[in-house]
Amino acid sequence: MTILIITLCLILAAVLLVQLGKLSDLSTKLKGEVESEEESNSWNANLGMVFMPLFLIACVASAFYYKNSMLGYGPHEAASAHGSSLDSLFNVTLACTGIVFILTQILLFVFAYQYQGRRDRKASFVSHNNTLELVWSIIPAIVMTLLVVGGLDAWNEVMADVGPDEDHIEIEVTGSQFLWYLRYPGPDGKLGTKNFRKITPSNPLGQEWTDTKNLDDFQPGEIVLPVNKKVRVRITARDVLHNFDLPHFRVKMDAIPGLPTYFVFTPTTTTEEYRARLGALDENDEPLYPEWHELYDPEDPESGPRYKSFDYELACAELCGKGHFSMRKKVRIVTEAEYEAWLKSPDQSSFYLRDIRNTDEDPYKGKLLDVEIKERSKAFKTKLSDAVKATKPEDKILRLEYVTFKTGSAELTKLSRYQLKDLADAMRENAAMTIELAGHTDSQGDDGSNLLLSQSRAEAVYNYLTNNEKIDGTRMKAAGYGEARPIDSNDTQEGRKKNRRTEFQILTY
Repeated sequence: MTILIITLCLILAAVLLVQLGKLSDLSTKLKGEVESEEESNSWNANLGMVFMPLFLIACVASAFYYKNSMLGYGPHEAASAHGSSLDSLFNVTLACTGIVFILTQILLFVFAYQYQGRRDRKASFVSHNNTLELVWSIIPAIVMTLLVVGGLDAWNEVMADVGPDEDHIEIEVTGSQFLWYLRYPGPDGKLGTKNFRKITPSNPLGQEWTDTKNLDDFQPGEIVLPVNKKVRVRITARDVLHNFDLPHFRVKMDAIPGLPTYFVFTPTTTTEEYRARLGALDENDEPLYPEWHELYDPEDPESGPRYKSFDYELACAELCGKGHFSMRKKVRIVTEAEYEAWLKSPDQSSFYLRDIRNTDEDPYKGKLLDVEIKERSKAFKTKLSDAVKATKPEDKILRLEYVTFKTGSAELTKLSRYQLKDLADAMRENAAMTIELAGHTDSQGDDGSNLLLSQSRAEAVYNYLTNNEKIDGTRMKAAGYGEARPIDSNDTQEGRKKNRRTEFQILTY
């Protein structure tokens, strides 16, 4: 029914327009062509003079109304070191073009009114005027020169690359339909090489695993950067043209397949500081920006104000396909300490070690790598730190996951030395720490033999630490528990594997 009513209304509107056209033609014939044209000119000229101020007021008022949300004023000042240069250039350009816009609009309507067509007036023909030619050539040329010089100055500042020895963070962002791939360097601080021919479902960036710089690179789900630290972003694309856009930082650069680009910027405002700016109050404790104090979700009273949910974001500023809208990535700017803690989080683990290690794509399958040793050491330190802070005795027990023995004996394998070195380093760093080294077995075999084997293995670790790492033996004791303390079922192969373990418990710290 609604569609029928709308259709009828459109038909009636069309009929009305046709009839009005016929009435206009009839009126023209009755009045005469000349008189009718003069009347029309007068109406248009007068209406133009009414429309002009309303139009200009609407333009200025709408620009002022949307200046915070669309033009980067108010709380949305640039959150990067170079952003103020671009904002200043924008303000100068806006002032110049704004003045020209207002003057030309006034002249347009005033001329239309002043020189409206009349039967007693004849137009003048001016073939050439040197003064006018000079005015509208020289003035725009001067203004354009100043704008271009200012623009080049800002360009040279903004687009300057980092120096060879300059302290900075380098990350990589790759556009794809319809998501962004992020890549950070690992502890070596270097991003590995890529080859598009190596792209597979398990290797979406085509990283060259024979390049050891790739082995510790990781791919987080969000961009996290420290405040007041220079960042160099490598920008690439995997399929079509994308655009790397960080609007709050005044960063925008095309991501082009086969043609890497970059952008260097320094974030100056943390996410929390920006949220505080949006939620600021005036001297009367009233919101400076009321729109940011509205509910984040109008249908959920518990959602809180909008400013508390604000996040910087990475967007794609190119229409790269139907899924373009989904190319949104969260960006967090944090303190240096928070950034370091984020880097050390287990979530930021090597992509190679997590997804490629010991698969058919791994060129080092079956070998222990330096990056692997470092990752294990990092994980060990994290677990040790948690165990030290624990209050329950059972939470102060750490399994030595990579300390292994030859089958059926108490002879340590060569690769065990790496984790035993981590334990020795921890003992040296914490001179007051004492521990118990414990050996455990599964339930297979004779109980007495299992107890003896577990004791021998605990003593083997004790002897290695005292003889090879020079740790004071009075700070350690060795105990074998055989099959008495299982942590899983002995009815399955997986459970028995977990029960065969060597661990230590922190006694004092």
